[in-house]
Amino acid sequence: MAVWMWLRCVLGPHLQRIHRSPEQSRPDGRSGRRCLLMSLESGRQMKGYTIMVFASLLLCLSLGFICSSKLVPVSQYVGTVLVCLLGVACLRGWGRFRNTDYVQFITILEETKKNHTPANKKKLRCYDFDFSHWPLDFSWTEVSTTECQIKLSKAGVSLLRPEPRLRGAADNVLHSVRTLPCHIISFVIAHTFGRRMLYPGSVGLLQKAMRPMLQQGQAKLIEEFDGQRNKLVACDGNEIDTMFVDRRRDGGQNGQTLVICCEGNAGFYEVGCMNTPLEGGYSVLGWNHPGFGGSTGVPFPQNEANAMDVVIQFAVHKLGFSLSDIVIYAWSIGGFTASWAVMSYPEIQSLVLDASFDDLLPLALKVMPDSWSDGLLTVVWLMINTSACNSLCRYQGPVLLIRRTRDEIITTTGPEDIMSNRGNDLLLKLLQFRYPKIMTDEGIRVVRQWLGASSPLEEASVYSGYEVDDDWCVSVLQSYQADRDVSFPWSVGEDMTLEGRRQLALFLARKYMRNFEATHCTPLPAIEFHPPWRL
Repeated sequence: MAVWMWLRCVLGPHLQRIHRSPEQSRPDGRSGRRCLLMSLESGRQMKGYTIMVFASLLLCLSLGFICSSKLVPVSQYVGTVLVCLLGVACLRGWGRFRNTDYVQFITILEETKKNHTPANKKKLRCYDFDFSHWPLDFSWTEVSTTECQIKLSKAGVSLLRPEPRLRGAADNVLHSVRTLPCHIISFVIAHTFGRRMLYPGSVGLLQKAMRPMLQQGQAKLIEEFDGQRNKLVACDGNEIDTMFVDRRRDGGQNGQTLVICCEGNAGFYEVGCMNTPLEGGYSVLGWNHPGFGGSTGVPFPQNEANAMDVVIQFAVHKLGFSLSDIVIYAWSIGGFTASWAVMSYPEIQSLVLDASFDDLLPLALKVMPDSWSDGLLTVVWLMINTSACNSLCRYQGPVLLIRRTRDEIITTTGPEDIMSNRGNDLLLKLLQFRYPKIMTDEGIRVVRQWLGASSPLEEASVYSGYEVDDDWCVSVLQSYQADRDVSFPWSVGEDMTLEGRRQLALFLARKYMRNFEATHCTPLPAIEFHPPWRL
């Protein structure tokens, strides 16, 4: 029995931290020291093992050259190296075997894998270890409805593709042959540094640098908010690392609503936008992009959509939320997966996009040489297109856009020019699709004037300058909705005066977008997180 336990210690995962039990209201001195000592001991052990391995390899090579007049056969070198590695593994196993905390952890892990009960899962979540060893909590194959089987396949969920920008059909074949080298180069760019530039959070070096911060953030979610970590498997086989905080038993109204958070291109649920709805009292489900944190895979658009799909399925079929009780909240590039989610699941209650943009291409062009423009366009549109606009316009529910007035990331000329913020374009395209008769040239002009206001005072001045009557605007829209009850786009404003269309355009722009006086990466305070306007 002892030998079997020692073997499990040798092959077991690296234990990084022991969290305080959720039942404890506050950590006592012993448990706090225990967590700290466990992390330090693990770090020292890993460093010591690495040094031992390299020292052993160096010793073997040195002895081979010193003790022999000719090179020692490779087989002898390999054998010596294997013996050294085996010795290191035995020492590691012995150290873990003598550590009662690690033995207890291995026992709980093995028991949870055999019997995945809530009680065992509750014990296991007190440990932070290699996520690859985490037991599976939910798979897309568990959903056996006909609708899901039609929607999903091994290749992935349906993904909205951009319209192909090709010439006429007559020279289609010739055009394909001539552009083949460009497509090959685009593929190489997208799968090497292109993907890493777009999603720097997937770079291993950055994740290692952020590891202490991520561990601290995860500990806070588990110890203070009773967070539940879960492993989901998407239809492409990627494992998705998620964190769920349940507020339904707290008695508050917000706790009955689940906010699913979609992080930015360097965001992790441990330190990302989850904190905003948490402070507002909502139930929250966060997840990491493929290739981020414990999630596997790479963050290409198809993988992103597959991950988003299994997260929603998990929320509905495992956590027990209905789609009408789910709000999608996204920050920055997370708007792509968020807009895909509401397009694919139109019953979702509402969508909140914070510091999001309409199209990736203009933002990519501003940091690339002019000579790269044609090739970059091909890469973006064919390989890593993360445009949120097309999917967003297919959603019929309430939407709120939050614009950072000093945003330095999603502006094409700089944070001092608020009109270059691509959030403006996202708002205009959404309003033009939903209310085409209102958003004529004159409607677009007055909305642009309102968007260009440099301060809240100037913004209010533009609004009042056109004498916008909010009550009248609401009555017009409600009357149209009651008479027709149709989906977007609406033809309201077709037989209206120019003054009336101006008022409606400004009224709708103000309801669909809120300003937040901050830069791109400033955390959104809970007081700024509002449910979208609903007619």
